[in-house]
Amino acid sequence: MADTFLSLPEFFEGELGESLQSRTETLVSFRELGPPDLCHALKSNGRKELGSYHYVSGVDASSSATLATYITSLSYEMEHNPAWFSSKNPYKLKGGVYCCFNAFSRVDLRVEVCIPGTVLTYVVNARGERHEATPEIWQETYLSAVLRAILYADDANYRLAGYRKLDPIPTMEHEIRFLLAAENLFFKGWQLGSEPEIQVATIVHNHLSAGILKYFGESSRYEQAVNLFEKLWAREPEVAALVAQSYLGMNQEVKAVQIMHRSLQQNPHNYVLLHVQCDFLREKGKLDWAIRLAKQAVSCAPSEFVTWAKLADCYVDAGEWSAALFTLNSCPMFTYNERDLHRLPQAVRTHFPIRPLAAQSKLLDEDSANDNETDVALLRLPAPALRGTFASAYKILTKLVGKIGWDELLKCRSEVFVMEEEYRSQHPKEETPATAPESNESTTRPDPIGSKDDQGASGKQKQEPGHWMSFTEKRLCERWLDNLFMVLYEDLRIYTIWRAELAHYQAQSMPFRKSGTDWEILGELALRLHHPEEAHEAFLLCIGQKFSPRAYQRLMEQCVELNNIEQVLSMALHLVAYNYRWYTDCVFPGAVAKSLFGLIKTEGLSKVSNILISMKPPPAMLRLMQRVRNTLYGNADQQYFAYAQEFRIPGSQY
Repeated sequence: MADTFLSLPEFFEGELGESLQSRTETLVSFRELGPPDLCHALKSNGRKELGSYHYVSGVDASSSATLATYITSLSYEMEHNPAWFSSKNPYKLKGGVYCCFNAFSRVDLRVEVCIPGTVLTYVVNARGERHEATPEIWQETYLSAVLRAILYADDANYRLAGYRKLDPIPTMEHEIRFLLAAENLFFKGWQLGSEPEIQVATIVHNHLSAGILKYFGESSRYEQAVNLFEKLWAREPEVAALVAQSYLGMNQEVKAVQIMHRSLQQNPHNYVLLHVQCDFLREKGKLDWAIRLAKQAVSCAPSEFVTWAKLADCYVDAGEWSAALFTLNSCPMFTYNERDLHRLPQAVRTHFPIRPLAAQSKLLDEDSANDNETDVALLRLPAPALRGTFASAYKILTKLVGKIGWDELLKCRSEVFVMEEEYRSQHPKEETPATAPESNESTTRPDPIGSKDDQGASGKQKQEPGHWMSFTEKRLCERWLDNLFMVLYEDLRIYTIWRAELAHYQAQSMPFRKSGTDWEILGELALRLHHPEEAHEAFLLCIGQKFSPRAYQRLMEQCVELNNIEQVLSMALHLVAYNYRWYTDCVFPGAVAKSLFGLIKTEGLSKVSNILISMKPPPAMLRLMQRVRNTLYGNADQQYFAYAQEFRIPGSQY
């Protein structure tokens, strides 16, 4: 239609400005980094006006001129040459409003553009009041926008339809600006919040420090991070943990150890620095020393989840299963808060055009005949719904069961926690119903093993005068951990059924058929239970039946670990086509860039580029992977290899 953009997503409003009004009303609910930027466009054909909007991230929010430039660049997306026989007047871009949330001051900075005309800049607070935008507000807004684009680049909980992504730091000049803003606002980073595993955001644990480490860490360019953190270290001793972590990323272990030693002598209660040293010792195989440091970190911050989780993880590595369960049971759990997203009114209609290069790639096959044939039991698995501290605790539990197995885990649980049979043995007047594994599967904790041992132990306790002492030495299992045992039981049950059915069909020389979605869920299940080979097999079967971006990403990550260059490039090509189809013009950060830069670091850019050319992909994909197109906010082709050269990614110079 003549009222739509050629290659950009759009949501059309029922009433003009209702998206802006809805955003103003929901400002009070934003808690951390805030929602993505909102760009509202006003179109007119002389008789009728239309309002549309789309989400966007990565736009330079350092000044009103850059935001106004983005709005005016949308006029190039309008169809200026309608058919000669058309009787309708074409729509033209009349103006627009760009909204960018300031996560520091909790206000929404807006730039209103009239074409042709003026540019109006103002700030809207949670009460809907307008204020003037100061230079401090601009710097905070710019840094907030960059951090959202970095941290939420591949966040599964931050995926929206019609979400356009641009490079937050497209050039070295922008990187210098980012470092300058991060240095000026670093000690205000705690205002942004932190990851859900952190209860209280600190100078070291917050979204700002996490964004800096992610940006420079995933590109293996820790030198810039070290230069920044060393400046801040002189002002705040706690920043030493970030300096040591960056030096370890550069493989300069001697400097990192010296920094950790000196800083711990000055402040032995810095649990973040203790964790950095603990991880270093775990890599060196010094598990006893790592456990001592993890215990010290727990003493320094007993109310933080990460300290207890680190100690439990160390116990698992050391083979102390009972201590790991006991420590995991002591973890303080926090309620997970969802990401800040828009709650906008229902759009009258939507427009998601397919870009020409995405169609020419011939790699997208999003329609699948078997996609709707999904096993209900797989869809009802509770583990994928875990978030925050509960997801982290579940990872430790799966790591534990991967080392010792389900039976040994149950025995270990009965040694650490008070079981139901033990409790009932202390109340002989109460009825003791028989416990069957079938009933435990749906009602209580699954405990098909160890009941006889528990009964024997309780029988001995009845005869011994001091049996209450042995009973009270155990602990009550927290309800959340008991639920995680149930979640683990469901995962193991489905995995066991899957492998048993597969073995049966293979023995009978019969094909074992599942839908593409089923194979995707089974692959994720195998990954959760630490079976990478089975997961790789399931993901391959998944992409053989349907186009699954998640399966392609998992396979790409596994092939990077195996150093299979051709397979990595093959998976990356499909993901690049998919991302470009859904309006991702961002090269870095992202999962594809992280994997490609890892290959470039180990193999060199020339080798990786030559292998890609030898694979003879479609010409459109070569353009998306290699071509450089210098446009400001146009549909710039993704240029992964050119980006690596521009930012001097390790391996790109040879």
